[in-house]
Amino acid sequence: MKAIILLFDSLNKHYLPPYGDMITQAPNFKRLAARSATFNNSYVGSMPCMPARRELHTGRYNFLHREWGPLEPFDDSMPELLKKAGVYTHLISDHLHYWEDGGGNYHNRYSSWEIVRGQEGDHWKASVADPAIPQVLRVPQKQTGGGVSGLWRQDWVNREYIQQEADFPQSRVFAAGCEFIAHNHQQDNWLLQVETFDPHEPFYTTEAYLSLYQDAWEGPHYDWPRGKVEESEEAIAHIRCRYRALVSMCDDNLGRILDLMDQHDLWRDTMLIVGTDHGFLLGEHGWWAKNQMPYYNEVANNPLFIWDPRSAQQGVKRESLVQMIDWAPTLLEWFNQPIPADVQGRPLAQTLADDTPVREAALFGVFSGHVNVTDGRYVYMRAALPGREDDIANYTLMPIKMNTRFEPHELESLSLAPPFSFTKGVQTLRIPAREKYNGVNHFGHLLFDLHTDPQQCNPIEDSAVEARMIALLVRLLHESDAPAEQFARLGLAA
Repeated sequence: MKAIILLFDSLNKHYLPPYGDMITQAPNFKRLAARSATFNNSYVGSMPCMPARRELHTGRYNFLHREWGPLEPFDDSMPELLKKAGVYTHLISDHLHYWEDGGGNYHNRYSSWEIVRGQEGDHWKASVADPAIPQVLRVPQKQTGGGVSGLWRQDWVNREYIQQEADFPQSRVFAAGCEFIAHNHQQDNWLLQVETFDPHEPFYTTEAYLSLYQDAWEGPHYDWPRGKVEESEEAIAHIRCRYRALVSMCDDNLGRILDLMDQHDLWRDTMLIVGTDHGFLLGEHGWWAKNQMPYYNEVANNPLFIWDPRSAQQGVKRESLVQMIDWAPTLLEWFNQPIPADVQGRPLAQTLADDTPVREAALFGVFSGHVNVTDGRYVYMRAALPGREDDIANYTLMPIKMNTRFEPHELESLSLAPPFSFTKGVQTLRIPAREKYNGVNHFGHLLFDLHTDPQQCNPIEDSAVEARMIALLVRLLHESDAPAEQFARLGLAA
């Protein structure tokens, strides 16, 4: 038995033909949908990148107990469990956060791994002199000291070495994935995870893909939007063209894997999961990206395609509510391995076969932001009470966060917390949070009816529906053994 995970980053399903888009040129995503089950109600759990990957490994929500960080000593890692059971697991990725503080212990869980460098601000190529940067419409981050700073500078250094299509990290990731399949397709008991940072911003690709779209933009260079939309309609249209071009590049590389599936008849004995960690706002709701706004469905309701040779369902739609926490138990069951008791997700074999539901409601959010719940029709976003937004802490044995370690002053007020139900009897460090996703809670509580308002333009007021959604939210918080301050900051009875 074999399995392949294809994981894209920031893939908005509204830009894919299987979900109704008529503009993006992505024939291989249509081809994939014809050979698999397409999920209409796949939701994020923990945002953003590394919290989602902790869910992929553990089958548990991350965001209620800690921010962005590494796997914990008490975590059960699906690739590692498979490795210990004799299944060969291999990771190929250009996702730069795997090689940084805050993410640096995920790849070690696999039997082997390949690192592809150069995405975004990956600290890859060296240049003491500032790189040549064209005039741009809007710099995605602040300048410091009169110079060019941070990811913005490093990305332009890297671009000097990424010119031809074969140079692009995405191209090299899929080339390595094809090499693995070509070399190992006759072997049994392996899991391959092919993971690209694309179509994450910046939307940098070749002219061949850009030329697929009629882009009338004549302004300065612009391919990296952030924050609130301040641009003209023409600039928004330009960014959407660049995003579609990068999705078309992803589609071409998806086709390379599908070709090998056909060539070696891997459909017979290989599970295929194709999805993303989260979506991306491209000007909808007045925002770009995914961090400082409520998690509308452009971010939260994501594309997912699964082929399971056991039920062999192809060209079908599935409406059941699923999440990334379901991927780990689905793969463990596929390889006939036990599912750890701490896993919150559910295997999807029966859902793939006949759309049997695995949950009544799904929880999703980001550490210190809204805590959200959906039942597939309604989405309820619960904000922190005024003055309680920052009343939150990390519960961890790994005092590392996004890109860096916790500094001594941040650890001055740490304490030991009693074990949670999933920490295997181990106490954790309680570290009050200092750096948070500020600016989200001021939106207040939001309730949307996706049947009457699928684009979430008009929040509703319905006390009966809100009460039912709050009850679901509280139940899921209890089932997740959420810290007491989560209930307090949200104004909910524990």
